[in-house]
Amino acid sequence: MEKIDLYKELKHLYLPSSKEVDMVDVPAMNFLMVDGMGDPNTSQSYMEAMNALYGVSYTLKFALKQSALAIDYRVMTLEGLWWTDDMTKFIENRNQWKWTAMIMQPPFVTREMVESAMAEVKRKKNPPALGLVRFVTFHEGLCAQIMHIGPFSKEGPAIEKVHQFIREHGRLVGKHHEIYMSDVRRVDPAKWKTVIRQPMQLTR
Repeated sequence: MEKIDLYKELKHLYLPSSKEVDMVDVPAMNFLMVDGMGDPNTSQSYMEAMNALYGVSYTLKFALKQSALAIDYRVMTLEGLWWTDDMTKFIENRNQWKWTAMIMQPPFVTREMVESAMAEVKRKKNPPALGLVRFVTFHEGLCAQIMHIGPFSKEGPAIEKVHQFIREHGRLVGKHHEIYMSDVRRVDPAKWKTVIRQPMQLTR
């Protein structure tokens, strides 16, 4: 059986430095996504989105492991895009946050496989957000990123470091992107690892 570790293959995208901002060109990749709105700490819809995304992702993993392809791989971690209609008020009102919760899928996962996995999840558990799951190719392009270590509430300096780097080289575009590398149920918040990523455009 072939075993694939996308974290190793994509180390430059998922394990950046925690000291210096990296500039990366993120290629087009396939994701399962769910869109929503509200504070992730209190939003029921956010929890439902995570349950649906992980349900489909693990169903895909086990189906591929048992298929003729016989491929085993690690399910990728949760990621999130975050924004508000007025980004100047992004910090003020978390209830107005808009988000896309998403999990990257290996390149050999097809739409037909996703549809089959969703049908299986619906048959077994039918989580509330399953109907909101979509399979999308997402091309982020040029970005600046850094690894934040610590609780989410302490991300501010890391975000500002990324933004300052972008201002020195160009301008911010796109949506704030976070990649949650730690299992928050098991890891001390002081050791949580979160990739902070922001799309950018060079101006010189």
